[in-house]
Amino acid sequence: MSKFSKKRGATAPAVSTASLPDIIFMLLFFFMVVTVMKDSTLKVDVIVPNATELQKLEKKSLVSYLYLGKPKDKYREIYGTSTRLQLNDKFASPDDIPLFLEQEKLSVPEQLHPFMTASMRVDKNVTMGVVADVKVALRKANQLKVNYSARPRGD
Repeated sequence: MSKFSKKRGATAPAVSTASLPDIIFMLLFFFMVVTVMKDSTLKVDVIVPNATELQKLEKKSLVSYLYLGKPKDKYREIYGTSTRLQLNDKFASPDDIPLFLEQEKLSVPEQLHPFMTASMRVDKNVTMGVVADVKVALRKANQLKVNYSARPRGD
């Protein structure tokens, strides 16, 4: 018999979990800082009309939103009560649409430019003349994929 015996089933030391809460909090703070919750603040009242034939947009990162409606109460003193166009967080005119679309195209890779869509969220009380002006501006800017936002009709 030998005086020295070998340890059988020797295992590696256990992994220390003392730094695990620190790592979790670092990840939590990282995602809180990086995450974008809301793209723009709506400054116009938009109640989209009801529709029966709807399709869901596939890639929302390729969609540029144009809002048409009357300014909200806190903006009526400055902008009046007539229908206004909102691009991102500011009021604009149809002449500003080409520049807006070019800025939107800069935020996506060039191979995705043909798949970009302009989504118009138009209040149901807006006259068609204003919508036609926006459509003409979109056509001049060579933005031919246009989507009209609506909600499903309640039966």
